[in-house]
Amino acid sequence: MIISWNTTNKCNMYCKHCYRNSGIRAKEELSTEEGKLLLDEIVKAGFKIMIFSGGEPLMRPDIYELVEYASEIGLRPVLGSNGTLITLEVAKKLKDAGAMGIGISLDSLNTKKHDNFRNYSGGWHKAVMGMRNCREAKLPFQVHTTVMDWNKNEILDITDFAVDIGAVAHHVFFMVPTGRGLNIEDEALSKEEYEKTLKNIMLKQKEVSIELKPTCAPQFMRIAAENGVKTRFRKGCLAGTAYCIISPTGNVQACAYLDMPIGNVRKIPFSDIWNDNLILKKLRTLDYKGKCGICNYKKTCGGCRARAAFYNNEDPMAEDIWCLYSNVEAENIGNG
Repeated sequence: MIISWNTTNKCNMYCKHCYRNSGIRAKEELSTEEGKLLLDEIVKAGFKIMIFSGGEPLMRPDIYELVEYASEIGLRPVLGSNGTLITLEVAKKLKDAGAMGIGISLDSLNTKKHDNFRNYSGGWHKAVMGMRNCREAKLPFQVHTTVMDWNKNEILDITDFAVDIGAVAHHVFFMVPTGRGLNIEDEALSKEEYEKTLKNIMLKQKEVSIELKPTCAPQFMRIAAENGVKTRFRKGCLAGTAYCIISPTGNVQACAYLDMPIGNVRKIPFSDIWNDNLILKKLRTLDYKGKCGICNYKKTCGGCRARAAFYNNEDPMAEDIWCLYSNVEAENIGNG
């Protein structure tokens, strides 16, 4: 199971698609001690992979202490970063603290396009330098790319770049209109481009040795099966079943893009929220509506619950209308 904690809202960037609307530090962010108590609760709830994200987690002064504590209590700590603050010294400190890896964002091979999307001059060069510093420090890193209509034709080239620079994986994020992403909904992929891009990524997986993983695009599981692509993943959408996220101030959501807080760890122990929350229990039933409910791939795909809620009056159990797979095909083809 995987969990992400937005350790701070503070960020040195102002990305156009940020679901957290990061920039300045939020009021009353969890303290170091509250963070450690949260990590204890995360272990109690049975999670294994602990993602420290933001904002920019490296802007939190106690990040090394938190990573070290997570490692000490048996979690596998990793980070999600924009990469611009990863000097060689930082990379070594993270590795010494017990970090097992870090995801670094790179949205284009065109420096101007990346920097424009991230609203940060010089961001591309600093992110790539961060990758090189991780490689030198022997801290495993992966490349994270948010796919939009203006960079969809670059995705496979970015995969090749990731291979060349020494990344262990390339994870491609498909935007759900949340936070500042609401302002650029028209730049997201169409349904047809979504399907085509997923297929291209899965076919590319046959050519490269590093892991390719579409995120917030659970239909990749169906497409992988249809094209004979082996993957270690068992389910596309993990929201509320094997994944959740915690905000800088302690609010819990089933996923980052499902903008529906279900409790706060300052008021209710996280393990209780995870085990007892009614919304999470409902998500675990897989009792989806519409075509997601009758699809033979619902156990391995599940449809994007955040996208389903966004386009269906905040109902996380609704069908994912971004999927082109028809009910007739679902009934006749099965799991392949």
